[in-house]
Amino acid sequence: MRLDLFTIFPALFEGPLRESLLGRAIAAGVIDVRLHDIRTFAEDRHQQVDDESFGGGPGMVMKPEPLFAAVESLGPDRGRTIVLSPAGRRLDQTIVRELAAEPRIVLVCGRYEGIDERVVDGLPAEELSIGDYVLSGGELPALVVLEAVTRLVPGVIGKEESHERDSFGPDGLLDHPHYTRPRVFRDLEVPQVLLSGNHADIERWRREAAVDKTRRNRPDLLENGSN
Repeated sequence: MRLDLFTIFPALFEGPLRESLLGRAIAAGVIDVRLHDIRTFAEDRHQQVDDESFGGGPGMVMKPEPLFAAVESLGPDRGRTIVLSPAGRRLDQTIVRELAAEPRIVLVCGRYEGIDERVVDGLPAEELSIGDYVLSGGELPALVVLEAVTRLVPGVIGKEESHERDSFGPDGLLDHPHYTRPRVFRDLEVPQVLLSGNHADIERWRREAAVDKTRRNRPDLLENGSN
């Protein structure tokens, strides 16, 4: 899989792209992540990428010219183009799995008050949000999308079954509780069933515990018919 990231702050990605599973997958060539500085596509000598909003209002808006030039520099086979925006569809695991099947993805990081709407309409691009709150830009959301999507790419995670048991897996439930050593910590004990060695009982307990946790923390998942 190849992912092209467009931003005016490429340095924000340098650390995360070197570390952990993501860094190892890039180093091994399992995924190909390329950073592009939007400012280098600006048409003026000051590399201006923003301007005042038509109709007035606070803040600046990212201009269409550098964004069109930046994304179109990849050619017609650039793949699915996504603008990170709080006004977009909310990211969930269904969308993550959908994106993980794509051979190429383009992620565009907005800044300021947002980007000129003609970028979404004209490229065209999809808008995607990571939640109902506002950040200063699209860089952190892009990293969230990048990590969520690439961990489903074969070869990124050592044990492929790891993500099959994740929260929001095929059954739509949150993940069951996990425990490790010591067996007793501050008078809190590991559930005895997990020490029994009876795999059928363990799986039954995990399923029931996952349903209980989902009911407590995300009842909407049950109400929406996930189970």
